[in-house]
Amino acid sequence: MTEDVLSESGALGVPAVVIHGGAGEFGRVSSPDQLARLEEDLSDALETAWEVLGAGGSAIDCVIEAVACMEASGNFNCGRGAVATSQGTVETDAAVMDGMSGSFGAICAATWPESPVRAARAVLALGGPAEGPILLAGAGADRFCERAGLAPRVAASLCGEGVAPISRSGTVGAVAVDREGHLATATSTGGRLGKLPGRVGDSPIAGAGTWADDRSVAVSATGEGESFLVAGFAHRVDWRVTEGASLAVALGDALGSVRSRGGHGGAIVLARDGCFAVAFDTFAMARGWRSKSGSTIRPLRPDNDGRPGARV
Repeated sequence: MTEDVLSESGALGVPAVVIHGGAGEFGRVSSPDQLARLEEDLSDALETAWEVLGAGGSAIDCVIEAVACMEASGNFNCGRGAVATSQGTVETDAAVMDGMSGSFGAICAATWPESPVRAARAVLALGGPAEGPILLAGAGADRFCERAGLAPRVAASLCGEGVAPISRSGTVGAVAVDREGHLATATSTGGRLGKLPGRVGDSPIAGAGTWADDRSVAVSATGEGESFLVAGFAHRVDWRVTEGASLAVALGDALGSVRSRGGHGGAIVLARDGCFAVAFDTFAMARGWRSKSGSTIRPLRPDNDGRPGARV
């Protein structure tokens, strides 16, 4: 069961960053303390991202730092908090895309990297779509991460050793526009709880869960990845905006396509002028944004306030 689509939009100006911490039920938010932890993690990620943008840094550096911060928290289903497969192992997916150059980098079903988004950034540096590769999977991704000197996970079963995400649906993502008007996006996830080893969802796939193009928008999605993947979600958002739809309408239309395939979730989208939109059809979605005027944190739906016993 899900709620109706909740949509938020506005104009943040330039530079700006929007983040999400996943869409789902957030069933582990059962006390004010847990809600405060979720808010603190979102705030930390926004401030880390803003340190980059405020200093004149690039949008791609901004989204990497925002997502890496959430990966390290352990409270989201990514990085340190990634959920286990049916075999008790941890496999992570992540992607980054630079809207200025069109460069894309991703990993999937990877067990090595402590920070999957930094691994995706390393893949992006290999040459982009013209030369490739842009996506490395499984053992190949792990060998690449090891050779690149990227930090390894402390333990493959870390999520079973006292670290558990507040939301098992807590895929994370960020979209940003820098002072030069360039867009970028990053998404990171541990995938579905109990998934078959080797399963890959939409997050590391360009045009599905992750997309950025300076000519249109930057998108990061979260939800039931198979449906987002089959729907070509992020491309649908891009196409609708290019056709003249508003950001909110484009998100709503794309979510409708996901629902027609049995899925639910949400996404964030940002344009070069700093206009943004957020939409989701689940019980909750952790999200926030930051601009020159300050930060906004929205960890849950307005009707799900995180009180003990609240259905979130």
